[in-house]
Amino acid sequence: MPSTTLRPYTLRIAAMCAAAAAGLSISGCGALAALQGDDVFQLKVGDCLADELGSGEISEAATVECGQAHFGEVFASVMMDDGSYPGDSQVTTRAEEACTGEFESFIGVPYADSQLDMHMLYPTEQTWNELNDREILCIVYDPAGDTTGSLSGAGR
Repeated sequence: MPSTTLRPYTLRIAAMCAAAAAGLSISGCGALAALQGDDVFQLKVGDCLADELGSGEISEAATVECGQAHFGEVFASVMMDDGSYPGDSQVTTRAEEACTGEFESFIGVPYADSQLDMHMLYPTEQTWNELNDREILCIVYDPAGDTTGSLSGAGR
């Protein structure tokens, strides 16, 4: 479990939904987020997200060049070990640990001391089993509002 000195995480859950003959979707908790852009499974380190992912079923996330105003930036990708799905709690804990561990090397200060916050995308049991999804994506953002340029080395 993360240290109690850390701010609460805003978690985003990557999940697959069946979409009749249309391909795959990603799902989170809550209402449907209507974003247009890149397939969420295609996000990679260095991508900047135009808007907050929100919660709900997410199949796309609008990306922009990081030189433009944007909500957040994918700063790390961590692969989970193969094997049987370890359970929601273990996946969530692994995502929190992985993203917190990568945060300082990207931002320049520990997460607990930072003004910035993060979201995480991680496998659900369905994406794990049906898509062999093992990837955790870590997204940093400024709760004060959009940023321009990369947050790499921001030191805040």
